[in-house]
Amino acid sequence: MRRSSEGPRLGARLFLAQALVIVAGASTLAVVALILAPGLFEEHLRGVPEPIDDTTRQHIDTAFSGATFTSLSVAILASLITALAVSWFVTRRVVRPVEAMATAAGRIAAGDYTARVRITGSGPELASLASALDLTAHELAATERTRAEMLRDVAHELRTPLTALRGYIDALADGVLPLDGDAVDTVHAELSRVERLVDDLGTVSRAEERRLDLHLRTVAPSEVVAAAVKAARARFARAGVDLQVIVADDLPSVSIDEDRMQEVLANLLDNALRHTPPEGVVTVSARPAPGVVELAVTDTGEGLAPEHLRRVFERFYRVDAGRSRQKGGSGIGLAIVRALTEAHGGHVGAESAGPGHGTTFSVKLPADRPR
Repeated sequence: MRRSSEGPRLGARLFLAQALVIVAGASTLAVVALILAPGLFEEHLRGVPEPIDDTTRQHIDTAFSGATFTSLSVAILASLITALAVSWFVTRRVVRPVEAMATAAGRIAAGDYTARVRITGSGPELASLASALDLTAHELAATERTRAEMLRDVAHELRTPLTALRGYIDALADGVLPLDGDAVDTVHAELSRVERLVDDLGTVSRAEERRLDLHLRTVAPSEVVAAAVKAARARFARAGVDLQVIVADDLPSVSIDEDRMQEVLANLLDNALRHTPPEGVVTVSARPAPGVVELAVTDTGEGLAPEHLRRVFERFYRVDAGRSRQKGGSGIGLAIVRALTEAHGGHVGAESAGPGHGTTFSVKLPADRPR
């Protein structure tokens, strides 16, 4: 790590600051002692009952001055040496963990996210700073892994439809397939898959970067739920899955972009339908909670193991990596749910009792304050 050449290092500055304090204290001690001691000693001499001649007095004054100066000089020198030694020790104790953290920060800046700081006995402040640095390195490492996984998944998701498109185009060019309506529809469907994936990624990115335009208006949660259920009911009927609605009375209104929140519920319903077998039940509910309105989609489907609950909202994350895109989805839908909900100032969560016990996905939105 390149060090700055502007001024002395931290250890030198700390040691110099403490040395200046010590020297200032010692100088003050010497000046005050030399000013007060002769007068006080002279006052004591005047109180001696036997008269003292001038020669004896002069000898006593000289002896006192010499003894005072010598003892004071030795005492100040000894205290300076001791104090400076203690200052050097304390400075090293302070600077050593700071240097360790600076070295670790340099390694992290260079891309080495395995760097960690191990310091003990330096006080809670430096220990907290070291812990924060370690946590930062851990989070950056996780972000880097996620970025690499995302790039790999994007490449995979794009490769599948593009490979199909290449095959159809080559077949059409070679005359193996006729250029009829079915071929055009197939090519159009593959292009739509690519466009949908790109649009989904753009939506997630804009929402996470707070660059998504939201057209907020005050809406009754029951209206949002009713519209989402109406749009999805036909798909559920074809799949043989029962779609139920439970909406509490007297729900407070919410300020949302209705189209975006419809997209949130549509993704949750699609996810529930994908993982719920025929004759299963999916329930959409809305209920009040302190300061929020909670919209939830509960299914009686496959359920989730605890290790998957905290990751299901990540981009391209699939519980079963072997699932195809058609059966397992692209892994973008729940990421869109989280991004759009957080863009509204809300929070998403997932709960499940385990595989085979269904899953509940909840969306908590800030409730409008009553007038």
